[in-house]
Amino acid sequence: MSLHPVIERVTARIAERSGRSRGDYLARIDAARIDTPARRQLSCGNLAHGFAASGGDKPMLKVGAGGNIGIVTAYNDMLSAHQPMEQYPTLIRMAARNAGGSAQVAGGVPAMCDGVTQGRTGMELSLFSRDTIALATAVSLSHEMFDAALMLGVCDKIVPGLLMGALSFGHLPVIFVPAGPMPSGLPNKEKAAVRQRYADGKASRDELLEAESASYHSAGTCTFYGTANSNQMLMEVMGLHMPGSAFVNPNTPLRDALTVAATEQALRITALGDDYRPLGRTVDEKAIVNAMVGLAATGGSTNHALHLVAIARAAGLIIDWDDLDELSQATPLLARVYPNGSADVNHFHAAGGIGHVIRELIDAGLMHADILCVHGGDLRQQTLVPELNGVELRWAPPPTLSRDTSILRGVAEPFDREGGLRRLQGNLGRAVVKISAVAPEHRAIAAPAKVFDSQDAMLDAFKAGALTGDFVAVIRGQGPRANGMPELHKLTPTLSLLQDRGQHVALLTDGRMSGASGKVLAAIHITPEAACGGAIAKLRDGDLIRIDAEAGTMQADVPEAEWHARIAATLDLRGNAHGVGRELFGLMRAQVGSAEQGACSLFANDDAHSDASEH
Repeated sequence: MSLHPVIERVTARIAERSGRSRGDYLARIDAARIDTPARRQLSCGNLAHGFAASGGDKPMLKVGAGGNIGIVTAYNDMLSAHQPMEQYPTLIRMAARNAGGSAQVAGGVPAMCDGVTQGRTGMELSLFSRDTIALATAVSLSHEMFDAALMLGVCDKIVPGLLMGALSFGHLPVIFVPAGPMPSGLPNKEKAAVRQRYADGKASRDELLEAESASYHSAGTCTFYGTANSNQMLMEVMGLHMPGSAFVNPNTPLRDALTVAATEQALRITALGDDYRPLGRTVDEKAIVNAMVGLAATGGSTNHALHLVAIARAAGLIIDWDDLDELSQATPLLARVYPNGSADVNHFHAAGGIGHVIRELIDAGLMHADILCVHGGDLRQQTLVPELNGVELRWAPPPTLSRDTSILRGVAEPFDREGGLRRLQGNLGRAVVKISAVAPEHRAIAAPAKVFDSQDAMLDAFKAGALTGDFVAVIRGQGPRANGMPELHKLTPTLSLLQDRGQHVALLTDGRMSGASGKVLAAIHITPEAACGGAIAKLRDGDLIRIDAEAGTMQADVPEAEWHARIAATLDLRGNAHGVGRELFGLMRAQVGSAEQGACSLFANDDAHSDASEH
């Protein structure tokens, strides 16, 4: 089938907009290509340092012609999603050796858990950890010992950071190796209900902890469809996984077989062979469009309205929220996974999963099939389902139909005619809203503002009984320059409770919400942010705010002359500069770009920023 005209138009627009920066990027990675083992470029002293501790792989690294894989790992054993990766390097080294190559751990990157830091001061480091991970990835690969790389990571900022860093080495083939979701525990809706009861004072801390630990109960990714699992979807639709790798549970024979297969494939697609597939050629404008379409079709995380912009920029591509909005309006919603439904990602995978979504979207002309996938084929092969025949890994065709239409549907009968993410704009600036989890009757609001400078201030008002009637909670001073743009997910139970009581409520903020953004209307990522004099800083208690997610509008209903005459409030940000490591991130706060530029601190001196849409 031919491409949908919106897909074709947006792809062409991105390519044209990015012509200069993408051309420069491709020229750099082409110049970096080496058709002999990379380590042969090193001096004898350099090389001897590189293999000194390599044991049985030392002869191969010293004189052999086989490829050498650099492993960049985000392993730690506090983060449940990454704990299964502890033994991956040993397995990868063995698999590489058996395939005539070698593998070394090139470096480790930090991996913080937003679940642990949610609502805590450490959350102010969360978004900047993405840029830190990108930097650590670049340092890891800078030794010039490697002909390919494997990225071991799953969670929120880790996969975007790994990809951004790896794109600086876009001449290398790179495969992402996930660990998979934990088995299903307490259903997410039941957990959320206990959270609401706790917020209402009707559940004890012991009850809440029991519910949380029954939901987050073992090794593997959390099972709701937040940023971590959206990451896995993106790696599939961009062709950076072995097919069907995303949602295979950890510590299973199939999971290990997929890790071995990724290792063997990485050695096949280096510049040393005849099927060279460098990362910088895989991540092109078509792959980025696929990522935005996949995000919309599955109701994925709002955090990717930031991350995809930054990832694209790392590949020399310039995208903005208009692209995301236009693609989302053309893309039907095919999945209902919590918080957009009651199912978790294990149920989604059992119903047909990512393979079903990709096939449906390709057949409808909504995804580019002709991308340079790491597995050796195009995106149609990404739909294949991995399975074990004894000890042999093989791929089977995906199911023809969804196995559960309450979770997963086709393009002909979607859950909604358009995808889950929209762009808002008006006299308050520009913002992003996720509507896939919001009931139609809650997608628009006209209500007075209640203005707060922190999420704790809003929660204090709730405890004091001050959040009565309909209102829009304005939480300002939460943008990237103010305090690193923390997620405000701690507000979800309280706002959900008020909505369930019959109040019409919404959130408006220059901060983030969460990959688990739920049923309350939330206009987030507002740009310009308050710390940069954005219009959100002009708002006062009682101002009438109108938000219409379906119309894409966001407005302060204040007389125009009065609005223009108002002076933006000056925020006291001194408390954001110290404690829990924040003093070390002052440079990032000072250099970070706007939310629509990806809230990224790494491209501060790059004049390609001026090409990005900033409205």
